[in-house]
Amino acid sequence: MTTTANKPSSIDKNPPITGRTAIVAGNGLLPLAVAESLRKQGGNPLIIAIKGEAQPELYEGDHAEISIVELGGLVKILKAEGISNVVLAGGIRHRPEFRAALRPGNGNLIALLRFLRAFRLGDDGLLRAVIATIESYGFRVLGAHEIVPDIVAPAPGTITRKRADGESIANVKAARQAAIMIGSLDIGQAAVAIGRRVVALEGVEGTDAMLQRVADLRREKRINRRGGVLVKCAKPQQEVRADLPAIGVSTVENAVKAGLKGIAIEARRTLILGFSETVAAADEAGLFIETFEQEPSS
Repeated sequence: MTTTANKPSSIDKNPPITGRTAIVAGNGLLPLAVAESLRKQGGNPLIIAIKGEAQPELYEGDHAEISIVELGGLVKILKAEGISNVVLAGGIRHRPEFRAALRPGNGNLIALLRFLRAFRLGDDGLLRAVIATIESYGFRVLGAHEIVPDIVAPAPGTITRKRADGESIANVKAARQAAIMIGSLDIGQAAVAIGRRVVALEGVEGTDAMLQRVADLRREKRINRRGGVLVKCAKPQQEVRADLPAIGVSTVENAVKAGLKGIAIEARRTLILGFSETVAAADEAGLFIETFEQEPSS
């Protein structure tokens, strides 16, 4: 990891995007970035905000709102608004209560039942099933990276002033192996290694909560060694059109609180939300951010 990378690059070259695009918006900053990019390109995106998840700012433009138990109504909205493309952006904190979902008025029953079956799967299985359901009605599902290619992590290299030292490189290797392992089990996308030993794995609570756990362990003196590295990478079976691993300014801030030396992410399959701001925050904190190549499939 010695080459300095300057600009993000997109994951794939896909056919041109035509027609109106809808953003099914969960929590986090990604839906905002996608909406802003579409508007800059002259588009008029429809925001379909997930109730209790989407950021308040998303309600300022052309929008609809559905709860997580009303996903059967999604297809009806897409058809009524003349939508051609759909982007799934942002996270979902809460899975639906199945009985509530079956109340009358929650939309297309066939679509609803297909969505509900998907919610019984792990995250990757869920996303694949949701995408397949949307596509079965003739809509094109796009990845956020296809709309905002400059948020994709660049080719392998260092994107900050600081580089990883020998100890950190060993930590990256250990955490990366762990992240790939839990990813293959559809559990999470991140791990932390300190002193060449994995001390935390990401679960359903997410990266920030995992880093808080590391900070707590340090405060309790259950981790005595200094340094350490956060690694994030896509699951081996990752559906790249949704739920790609992501970092941002908050990731850097939480890595600092956890006492880590840096962050390593998978090149071309990780998103950096607020690329310039994230790199600047890491530089100011004295952390490194490095990108690494995708693990070859066996």
